[in-house]
Amino acid sequence: MIFATLEHILTHISFSIISIVITIHLINLSVREIVGLRNSSETGMIATFFSITGLLVIRWIYSGHFPLSNLYESLIFLSWGLSIIHMIPYFRNHKNDLSAITAPSAIFTQGFATSGLSTEMHQSSILVPALQSQWLMMHVSMMLLSYISLLCGSLLSVALLVITFRKNIDTFLKSNNFLIKSFFFWGVEYLNEKRSVFKNTSFISFRNYYKYQLTQRLDYWSYRVISLGFTFLTIGILSGAVWANESWGSYWNWDPKETWAFITWIIFAIYSHTRTNQSLQDTNSALVASIGFLIIWICYFGINLLGIGLHSYGSFTLTSN
Repeated sequence: MIFATLEHILTHISFSIISIVITIHLINLSVREIVGLRNSSETGMIATFFSITGLLVIRWIYSGHFPLSNLYESLIFLSWGLSIIHMIPYFRNHKNDLSAITAPSAIFTQGFATSGLSTEMHQSSILVPALQSQWLMMHVSMMLLSYISLLCGSLLSVALLVITFRKNIDTFLKSNNFLIKSFFFWGVEYLNEKRSVFKNTSFISFRNYYKYQLTQRLDYWSYRVISLGFTFLTIGILSGAVWANESWGSYWNWDPKETWAFITWIIFAIYSHTRTNQSLQDTNSALVASIGFLIIWICYFGINLLGIGLHSYGSFTLTSN
């Protein structure tokens, strides 16, 4: 009873703190960046990390097994991992470009786990025979850490694509506007406008330089976070194969979860290949990562939604009124 009460309290504390962090981010985006508020948001994410850590530890103690036996626990672990990734740039004294991805993702996953799933899913239960193994911690934690890293890296790649696409659209529109004005307004009025354009050249150059720096940082963090996730995914698949051989007598059964995990691995292996080729970097690799973002959700969430295959113990039901 005490453990359940503590878990309930920590769940609401972590969700409340991360909601405040999101509010601070919105204020900084809509008004202007305030150093004090930014530091408060970072402190809030650290407090969220410790709250979720306490929640997982308490659940581990009273359940007697590592808390990754159902979708609710995996979503809480997902939120915990997102808070870790959020803190990495902060402790390395880098500009935290990940905060726009990690903070909303953390509140979404924890909010869905708390309010979107049925109350039966929140209760810790005895492990099914297939999960009663020492490989539970190794395999499931590696797979979830890979999902966390790959999702964050893929979202950064999506942001890179959006910025690049908008930049290309703006360039296209400006070139067309130049041609139209050259054809119809070649005269004094256009010359006056041209002078004003030259006056604003420094501002435009500064803005383009800022966009260039932003895209470079997005590309930098996307590549490193995805590389980390790809490593976790490889370890998770290999450990899962060993566990499958112990439980089911075969290393690979082409179960839907296994198949989509393999497809995910292939997609991000292609991404890694594009990063080694100079002509395929940036936009092309970001496009591959964006496709991978959808594949990850099918692998992690879609298969559980269908509730089919050897991994059907991960299926779930939504909250019903």
